[in-house]
Amino acid sequence: MKDFDRISQDPAVMGGKPCIRSMRVTVGMVLNQLGAGHSIEQILTDFAYLEREDILQALRYAAWRSEEREVMLASA
Repeated sequence: MKDFDRISQDPAVMGGKPCIRSMRVTVGMVLNQLGAGHSIEQILTDFAYLEREDILQALRYAAWRSEEREVMLASA
């Protein structure tokens, strides 16, 4: 991964989903909170073990992943 030192993936944690600092907090959970209208400040209050940079890096990671391209291979 490119410079995402706060994002981890481990098959033994949350089924291998991208997580924040090896905790059981997924990038998707953070994005869902933001998408539901919660501010960064609200998330930091609700999840005191998260840091502002965790949330910002989750956003950068999601943006990076959304830029990936899938190439469909023709089946034989």
